[in-house]
Amino acid sequence: MKFDIVNIKNEKAGTIELNDKVFGAKWNPNLIQQALVAQAANKRDPWAHAKGRGEVSGGGKKPWKQKGTGRARHGSTRSPIWVGGGVAHGPIKTRDFSQKINKKMKQTALFSVISKKFKDNEIIVVDKFDNLNSKTKEWTAILRNFTDLRSKTVLVFKSENKVFSKAISNISRVDTISPLSLNVYDLMKAKKIIIESKAVEEIEKHYIS
Repeated sequence: MKFDIVNIKNEKAGTIELNDKVFGAKWNPNLIQQALVAQAANKRDPWAHAKGRGEVSGGGKKPWKQKGTGRARHGSTRSPIWVGGGVAHGPIKTRDFSQKINKKMKQTALFSVISKKFKDNEIIVVDKFDNLNSKTKEWTAILRNFTDLRSKTVLVFKSENKVFSKAISNISRVDTISPLSLNVYDLMKAKKIIIESKAVEEIEKHYIS
C-alpha cells in the first residue's frame, strides 16, 4: 500500500510502499494479550527470598543429647520449628516466572499492533533524520512538529542513526527503539510512533524474510 511520508517539518516529502503483512494485519487482541503477559513475565525478577535450613547460620551442634533429658529429640536449631531456624516452603529468588511464546506468535502479535496503530493514524513515517545535531533542544523542536509531547511517543530510527538516542533520552515521555527490537509493550503504550523511512525497510526485511 502507498503511504505519504513527511520531512522533519511535517510537510509531505513523497510516498512509500508499505508491506501489507506488517501494516495491514488483522487485529488479534487475544494473541496480543498473550504476548504482553509473556513479555512482562520474562522481565520479572524474583526478589522475595526466605532462607531454608541449609542457609541460616548456626545449628551445627546438636542442641542436647538424643536420650535421657525427657525432652523431644532435635538434631539442629536450624529446623523450621525453632525460632531463628530456616523457613519451610518459603519464596525463593531462583523461581522462574518466564513464559514461552514462539517466534511466529510474537511476530503476528507485533504486526497486529503496528497495523492497528497505522489504521488509527498513530504512525508517522519521516523521510530521514540525517545531518541533525545530537542536541536535546533541537530534537524537542523537531518533535513538536508531530506531537505536543504530552503523551507517549516512540521513535524508530534506522540503525545508522541510533546516535540520536542519547539526546532524545533527556526528553520526557519519548523513547527510541531499534527497528530490530520492536515489541508489543512499547508500541502499545505509545500514542505516536515516528518511523524513519529507512527503518521501515529494515523492519520489513528483518521480520518478513
